[in-house]
Amino acid sequence: MLKSWRKPVEFKEKNKVDKAVVLWTANTERYSNVVNGLNDTTENLMASLERNEAEISPSTLFAIACVLENVPFINGSPQNTFVPGLIELAIQRNSLIGGDDFKSGQTKMKSVLVDFLVGAGIKPTSIVSYNHLGNNDGMNLSAPQTFRSKEISKSNVVDDMVASNGILYEPGEHPDHVVVIKQESNGRVHIGDIHGREKHHSFAQYLRGLSLLAAPIILDLVLLAELSTRIQLKAEGEGKFHSFHPIATILSYLSKAPLVPPGTPVVNALSKQRAMLENIFRACVGLAPENNMILEYK
Repeated sequence: MLKSWRKPVEFKEKNKVDKAVVLWTANTERYSNVVNGLNDTTENLMASLERNEAEISPSTLFAIACVLENVPFINGSPQNTFVPGLIELAIQRNSLIGGDDFKSGQTKMKSVLVDFLVGAGIKPTSIVSYNHLGNNDGMNLSAPQTFRSKEISKSNVVDDMVASNGILYEPGEHPDHVVVIKQESNGRVHIGDIHGREKHHSFAQYLRGLSLLAAPIILDLVLLAELSTRIQLKAEGEGKFHSFHPIATILSYLSKAPLVPPGTPVVNALSKQRAMLENIFRACVGLAPENNMILEYK
């Protein structure tokens, strides 16, 4: 196990590259149980690793290896790779981690629509997310343990938008949110058109569609993660510049379930996430943040 922790650095040396970023794109794992004495602290997590505990998932193993070698690690799947012990380790070593789960099609549309409706004073009371998958991911998510990971990442994307309007929603009130995932076993995806007719899309066509959605997200996540390791900042009155927090909230625009530092509010509204990115980039080139007040024209 100790030898495997050198893999990210060995890859850099073998391929003569200056930096490496690891992004997990494998199939969804089951949700890991967070257990006191097992993975709740760094000390317990590393001890569990030595005992080869089955509850330590493969993605968590890869993440530990990257953190120990200070290689940025991004989780593109919905499972809870970043158990408390791993988050603590990343903070201790100031090594970037980010995720979780690519925000590509349906979830992105859902966050935009709910943000618009709630902002307009229209109260969504029921949300149904229907996913009909014809590839191996669909088969994997048909298992209850792995489906739970996806259900959590998809269900929480509207929470902050709902909480932002105390007139529409009582404290603790949420829309009835149901996530359904079905596997199409014969490799064909059936989609009804506006006239109710059923269209058939082959497995190859479907995979091309998935690739088109995921490919730019993968590229942007890697580029943003690498860039954020080079940005330093300091508040007024501070003596030294310091890097961003190792839990990379800058990646939230591209993530279904943004990982944030303890005590930090989770923002899922797409417009706010995009504004955050734009203003960070403006600051990097010496421009003031964009606030859309346009006072000079008032």
